[in-house]
Amino acid sequence: MKNIFFCPEESNFYSNCLDNFVLRNCQKSECIVEFGSGDGSPVINSLLKNRFDGVIHGFELNTSAWKVANLTIDEYNLAQKYIIHNSCLFESSQPDAEYLVANPPYLPAPDQDICMPLLFGGIDGATVTNELLSLGYENVLLLVSSYSNPESTIHHARSNGYRVINFIVLPLKFGYYSSEPKVKNHIDKLRENKMAFYSGDYYFLAGVLFQKSKESKLDLSHELAQVMTSL
Repeated sequence: MKNIFFCPEESNFYSNCLDNFVLRNCQKSECIVEFGSGDGSPVINSLLKNRFDGVIHGFELNTSAWKVANLTIDEYNLAQKYIIHNSCLFESSQPDAEYLVANPPYLPAPDQDICMPLLFGGIDGATVTNELLSLGYENVLLLVSSYSNPESTIHHARSNGYRVINFIVLPLKFGYYSSEPKVKNHIDKLRENKMAFYSGDYYFLAGVLFQKSKESKLDLSHELAQVMTSL
């Protein structure tokens, strides 16, 4: 369906980040909040591989994606573990949770009039990502794009008391949505202002675990910034 986000490589990467940075670390019945669940496939794939006994509350505005996700959730009998609300997290009563996770909209563009408006991440692509880091959750797993002003996200995270505890990076080729002329031309302009970083047809997508914990002094923010701006 054209009105549902589709990129298997990115979805698999997000699922792997969930496995490695969140679900394997859950020792009890934690609650997780997810922003922008899409068709639910990344979380569903992770739940089928992990012994997670908590609840994930997803929030998805796209009604078509929400319906598809719920069909799959029912098919795999995961309704007790994965509950997706057809509403906006920012406008909802937010559940208390140990983790906030998201593959947030990160397409930069002059405005929302693009192929899939729900993928619009603001003029620099980092707006929604940075808003999620303002909600106050102790642990936040986000996918961060190298062409979406990644340095601003790292600075914003630090100003909100977060450290980068872990990250993994995937080189990705510009795809269907990011290759739309309006989007790609805007990314080119951001690059001129050192707000977007890519090489040829490739950019970096990082799965980043931000944490507010005062127990750990580990902070990989500098290393993440170096990687994301190296293209």
